[in-house]
Amino acid sequence: MDYLIRPLTSQDETILWDMVYQGLQSGRETNAPSREILKGPEFARYVEGWGRPGDAGFVAHHPESGKTLGAVWCRPSNAVSQKEGDEPIPELAWAVEPLHRRRGIGAALMTQWVKANPDQSAVTLAVSANNPAVRLYERFGFKVASEEPRSVTMRREI
Repeated sequence: MDYLIRPLTSQDETILWDMVYQGLQSGRETNAPSREILKGPEFARYVEGWGRPGDAGFVAHHPESGKTLGAVWCRPSNAVSQKEGDEPIPELAWAVEPLHRRRGIGAALMTQWVKANPDQSAVTLAVSANNPAVRLYERFGFKVASEEPRSVTMRREI
């Protein structure tokens, strides 16, 4: 499948709301949760007010239709208590639309993010350590450094 990757802009908040929702889906539409769940702080923190200083990421879309296929984004996190020095560790998120998963889009987005942020040595992910997404990050040199009940902090040597 062909797709284009471009940087996210402050006008892309709607795309990110949809990507958070897509990330909650297993790929079977019958199990799709209500979009109301996105209003809760545990999900809204990934998107609300997108475009603040430090917000950055990329979106993959179909070149002809413009349909969003996936996104990876990172933003400073006030919700994360772990610190590296005096700076909060940024929280990284990504999602690929369920029907387009396992086609290399997530890996391409992560490649783009890593190339654009070569000095980023630590990120926090809101997943459990046994989540399959952790394996993707490990392919990019990240290793689980610490675990909380609902998140892991991963670091990589730079």
